[in-house]
Amino acid sequence: MAPIATAPPQAPTISSGQYKEQSAGPGTYRKDIEEKGSENQPKAAYPHYLPTWNPAQKYPPLEAFVHKEHGLDADPSFPDLLHSSVQKDDLTPTIGSIIRGVQLSGLSSAGKDQLALLTAQRKVLAFRDQDFADLPIHEALDFGGYFGRHHIHPASGSPEGHPEIHLVHRGADDTSAQVLLSQRTSSVAWHSDVSYEKQPPGTTFLYIFDKPRTGGDTIFVDQAEAYRRLSPGFQERLHGLKAVHSGIEQAEASRARGSIVRREPVTSEHPLVRTHPATGEKALYVNPQFTRHIVGYKKEESDALLKFLYDHIAYGADFQGRVKWEEKTVIVWDNRVTCHSAILDWVNGQRRHLARITPQAEEPFETPFEADKE
Repeated sequence: MAPIATAPPQAPTISSGQYKEQSAGPGTYRKDIEEKGSENQPKAAYPHYLPTWNPAQKYPPLEAFVHKEHGLDADPSFPDLLHSSVQKDDLTPTIGSIIRGVQLSGLSSAGKDQLALLTAQRKVLAFRDQDFADLPIHEALDFGGYFGRHHIHPASGSPEGHPEIHLVHRGADDTSAQVLLSQRTSSVAWHSDVSYEKQPPGTTFLYIFDKPRTGGDTIFVDQAEAYRRLSPGFQERLHGLKAVHSGIEQAEASRARGSIVRREPVTSEHPLVRTHPATGEKALYVNPQFTRHIVGYKKEESDALLKFLYDHIAYGADFQGRVKWEEKTVIVWDNRVTCHSAILDWVNGQRRHLARITPQAEEPFETPFEADKE
């Protein structure tokens, strides 16, 4: 069955409870403008990465797999990643680094191991002047597949024939983000990608094709530092608690705007505090997009605790980092120890088009609270 045909623009369904729908979807997609341009906007720079939504793509429930954590094999001096000609500038003290002078596509296995470890340590890395977008799609997928099993998103657009690529696409002359802001005061939607899966992603890649002249940044929060900022007594109280993460609202939002659901939605229980397997760091693992309630707590109790944690994450400007996109940028981050959000702040209809490769990692696990080490 062919991908969904071009449809006239329509306002998307944008929220369901805590869930905010940031995606544009097929209802606002204009194939002619994307491929040929318009009076105001150029054509897409990478047409083979334009989104399709194929209703024939149906997948069974995900099965468990054994994840190999490559950060454990890395040389912590990073000789194959941060060699003498590489420039690394930290974005903030705890989160984010801007890196120039190394091509991700040319990394050896040792370099990839070091990339996994450095990403876990710095949480977010923005690599400038990369050739990643120009690689054949199968080569980009081969690179990402080193870090884990590819996740196929249940509802997003993907390049034809490559459902493993999750596209972040808002097309030329598409101003439908204003519908979201007509009902919500902010476009920010903090989340860790598909945290509702039994084995959510770890080292994750996002690379740019087209961007607004100004705006469309991505903001990240350091969930390990967010954990460390809590008092020891509060940290200890969080240990042992689990929360339900749900993909149901995302699937419902996709169906409501006439889009696809490749796999039936799931819920999973994950610890509120998870441990990173390579660094041993503990991090908060909740987010308002997908976390629904704390197991064993009454609704009012769960809502109060989650609201505190969400506010703590959102207000933590001193452990957040905002990355500005440049042409040929690849952002690498660790979904296990961060949350992030796109910023939908441009209103001129300029295209924002990116691709995400999302290797899955281990099932989240918790290690015991240790007061003298927290």
